[in-house]
Amino acid sequence: MTALTLSTAAAPGLRVDALVIGVAKGSGSKGAGLVVAPGAEAVDHAYDGKLAGVLETLGASGSEGEVTKLPAPSGFKAPLVVAVGLGALPEDEEAGFDGEALRKAAGIAARALAGSKKAAFALPLADAADLGAIAEGVLLGAYSFDAYKDTAGERKNGKAPLAEAALLGAKPRDKAHKAALERATAVSEELNRARDLINTPPNDLNPESFAAIATAAAKEHGIKVQVLDEKALAKGGYGGILGVGAGSAAGPRLVKLTYTHSRNARHLALVGKGITYDSGGISLKPAGHNETMKCDMSGAAAVFAAVVAAARLGLEVNVTGWLALAENMPSGSATRPGDVLRMFSGKTVEVLNTDAEGRLVLADALWAASQEKPDAIVDVATLTGAMVLALGNRTFGVMANDDAFRAAVVEAAEEVGEASWPMPLPEHLRKGMDSPTADIANMGERMGGGLVAGLFLREFVGEGITWAHLDIAGPAFNEGGPFGYTPKGGTGSAVRTLVRLAELTAAGDLG
Repeated sequence: MTALTLSTAAAPGLRVDALVIGVAKGSGSKGAGLVVAPGAEAVDHAYDGKLAGVLETLGASGSEGEVTKLPAPSGFKAPLVVAVGLGALPEDEEAGFDGEALRKAAGIAARALAGSKKAAFALPLADAADLGAIAEGVLLGAYSFDAYKDTAGERKNGKAPLAEAALLGAKPRDKAHKAALERATAVSEELNRARDLINTPPNDLNPESFAAIATAAAKEHGIKVQVLDEKALAKGGYGGILGVGAGSAAGPRLVKLTYTHSRNARHLALVGKGITYDSGGISLKPAGHNETMKCDMSGAAAVFAAVVAAARLGLEVNVTGWLALAENMPSGSATRPGDVLRMFSGKTVEVLNTDAEGRLVLADALWAASQEKPDAIVDVATLTGAMVLALGNRTFGVMANDDAFRAAVVEAAEEVGEASWPMPLPEHLRKGMDSPTADIANMGERMGGGLVAGLFLREFVGEGITWAHLDIAGPAFNEGGPFGYTPKGGTGSAVRTLVRLAELTAAGDLG
């Protein structure tokens, strides 16, 4: 993990490998040309106020995601200046740049500086919120998953992650700045832990090993942990989790993580889908759809990361995380289409498609979470391909049994820079899950499949409990090239939103 420091040092005298500055696309009174962003005054001064012109000569425009490297000016101890685009200059210059623009710019620069030992970031920093965004961007953008690679060979090729970053313009003794750095570090480190779990091959990450990892982390951070294995699940009547895991040699688990704070009785429950590998079961996925199915535990990884982050930050709220872990495999013991499962709630479910397994494990975990009567439940899952078709690869859908709560979740996601969109739960789609054999079927109408899945989950939320469902099937795993602070592979989608929801619950501002 990249080490972060806060620095008040002047840019010219810093002994670093590179100095990162921001540039933007001018507008209004600034004209349409490139504009050097605040924080880079010393560099611009060394170029006699002509840095913008130099960068434009090199082809820079200030567009978001653009990186331009040039030799540092005379008198600077750093050999290199890295100018990263922030996008359009804010219309209200006094308001400063949007936090997400700073987060993305810092992430892009950190990734571009892979192989460097130390860099100084002189991006616009007006307050503690900007500091937190930049710090998150650096830590998330520098992420690298190399557990299965010859790291010695990688380092010879100069691809080791940026080792250290100094954030210029910050105030090391300022309480708000120190708190912002602490929060950014805790959230980013746990988000990157979630990424590691998502990227781990399924032959090394199964329900049992995931539970062991969660147990070790829980003990380290003072979180109470309870793990239900196959015998305990059978004794408790968790038919959904057992049914999904029946075809695998690796038995299912239900992990409960409990973080409590003595000064707050508010309680937020988080439920995560943890299918460590999803073959589709007997309803086998077609060729080309199996290769990335190690990511089907991204919801559980997000919940795990959020609970640990809440504990590390000492949030004044009680947070319970439920990780519904199973491996969905075809075998002689696997659940078949047409089988009927009796869920933990007592309801029976006719399984029409074994590849609609996530809703089955979530149903048991949602009902378990409901028994504690929390103030709200939020579940997170890579649940449906339909949601990817609806919202694409970078936006998750939000459904809820309360419109105000759904709006609050979407707003929280926007605050932390995660793209989400409110989705409905149309009542007319519920009839499609009527079963002549059981209380409900696990499939309904094909059109609106993501909404049907949400309606199914709603059936297993306790009466009177506020609930939201986050379908992160699109943004959970990035199969394309890296962008912003998002790497290829596991992204850690929804972690920051869940932490923000915990903070809002602590403050009494959620719902």
